[in-house]
This record gives sequence, structure tokens and C-alpha cells, in this order.
Amino acid sequence: MDKFLTLTAFRRVVQLFSFVFLVYGALFFTTFYSADKLTTNLPSLSCAYDKQSGDYCALIPLQHQAHHRISGAFSELDLISALLPTAITLGGFFILIVILSKAFCGWTCPLGFFQEVITMVGKKLKIKQIDSLTKETLKKVRPIKWFIFAFLVLIFPLLAGLGFVGHELGNPFCSICPSRILTTLAVGDMTQIYVDNSNTTYMILSLLADLLFGLMIALALFVRQPFCRICPMLPLQSVFKKVGLLKLVKDGGNKCDGCNNCAKACPMDIYEISEKAENKNITFNDCTLCGRCVEFCPDDNVLKLKYGPINLFSSSNEYFKKRNKIEKWSYKQ
Repeated sequence: MDKFLTLTAFRRVVQLFSFVFLVYGALFFTTFYSADKLTTNLPSLSCAYDKQSGDYCALIPLQHQAHHRISGAFSELDLISALLPTAITLGGFFILIVILSKAFCGWTCPLGFFQEVITMVGKKLKIKQIDSLTKETLKKVRPIKWFIFAFLVLIFPLLAGLGFVGHELGNPFCSICPSRILTTLAVGDMTQIYVDNSNTTYMILSLLADLLFGLMIALALFVRQPFCRICPMLPLQSVFKKVGLLKLVKDGGNKCDGCNNCAKACPMDIYEISEKAENKNITFNDCTLCGRCVEFCPDDNVLKLKYGPINLFSSSNEYFKKRNKIEKWSYKQ
């Protein structure tokens, strides 16, 4: 098997195309509407701070709406005007989740693609890779994304709108998000790497942003998808994951011999993939539907990527043997 004919290779081509469109998308369109965020009503994963982007991250309108709109429902009691913008944002996100499910992250996110590239650079530099995080480490790491989503995306912006905290906490996640720095740097904008000394809170947030961006790059050299593990997009997706047409299905029964190859291949270290299941949707909260578990399963038709009733890609022993020759880990033959 040619290494350019694998599912992972195809996915990286899609990621590269998505990176170009999402980060530079506005350059391809000339009208004011399209250049001023082509898909404001179709929120994806590109950063609003990137003036050339062709898309719009769903997390920034959620923060702004909690800050300026939802908080107004408590003071003005105008529920319709307060909640309608949030309903539209979540409705657009819901449509994308139905169409793409959690592949949203594994196939289109610019920040996820960037981390994969850094990991590949680390391998080329022969930096010792950490194949998998321990279960004990995962227990400590996994709740962080829920904490970030609850407090930085929802609670602090809402409290800022109600006047309990300063307005500098109106969009705290965007203030520290590494995607803001990545996508602006990608278009030659250096303004987002700075220390804001206008007040103490802004200074702390800007320092955290620079630290998190640098730490993400350093960790990605030897740990797969370090920021993805704590990204608040995963909790938001998890709310709608069961309605997504694209899903990971396991039909193990007696055919799965418990080799754990799937868990080892998973860049998010989802050990639960290796558990017994019969014709069950196992798209876990941290799953990005990258398909690597399916590629490295040596048992025929045990793991499948399905789109509705359509089988897109299934595990097979023949594919596994050819795939394992390209990327040799401690996988069972």
C-alpha cells in the first residue's frame, strides 16, 4: 500500500484544504457580505480575529451573546430578543453537527491540523514520542474541557454582562485561545502576540494566551493533540453527538479479540474503544472521528465509519497489514 493512499493521508488532504479555506477564505470572495465572514450563520472553527478568514467559530458568538444578550434577559425580561441570537447560533451549529458530527474537529479544524503537523515535525526530528497517556492522566485531563466550556464560554461572560465581574471577562476563552494566535499569524498579523497591560485582568489573560500557545507547540512535538484534549468545542459537540449522521460503530461480538490496537492508534487515547460492543455507536465525547482506530483494527468489519446507514470505511485484516507496514507501532499482526 502506498502511504499516500491511506485514510489518514486522505484526511490530511481534507485538513489542508479546510485550513486554506477557513483561514484565507475571505480572499476568494469579493462581496462585502462574504468577505465579512462568509458563513457567520454557519459557525465552524475559524477565528473571528483573523480578518481574512472564510468562516466563524461558534464559541465567540456564544460568549458575546452570554455577555450582551442573555444577561439582558435578567434585567429587561425580554426573553425573545435575548435568546433568539443564541438559538440561531446553536441551530447553525446543530446543522453542522448533523452533517459532519465530530469529524468537524478531526477533518476540518485548523488548530487540530496544526498540532498534527507539529507532531510529524517532532517525529522527523526523532523526538521521543509518548504513544499514549495513562488512564490516570486522562482522568485528570478530561474534565478540564468541561471546566473551560462552563466557566470561560458561559459563566464568566454571563457574569460580566450582569456586572458581577469586569467586562474584560466578556469573552475570556477567545482571550486565551491558541487558534486566535495561530490563524492571525498565518495571515501575517502579529498583533495577537502581545502582553496587554491596560489592566491586571487583561495582562493575565494575554500572558496565559502566549503561554498556552507556546506550551501547545512544545507538547505537540511529542504528545498527540495536546490542546484538543481540553478544547471546549468537544463539550459543545457532545450535546448533539447522537444526532450526527457520521459515526463510529463497533460490531465486535466474538470477532473482536481485544488486541487494543484501536486504543493505541487513537490520538485522543480513548481506551473505551477497545471495550466489547455489538453494532453500537461508540462515538465517545473525545472522539474526533479521525478513523485511525478503524485503520489499525486487524479484525474484519469490527470497526466502521458510517454515514447514516452507509458504510464508508470498515476495518479489515488485509488493509491493517498493509497499513501497519507504513506506520509501525506495537500493533498485533
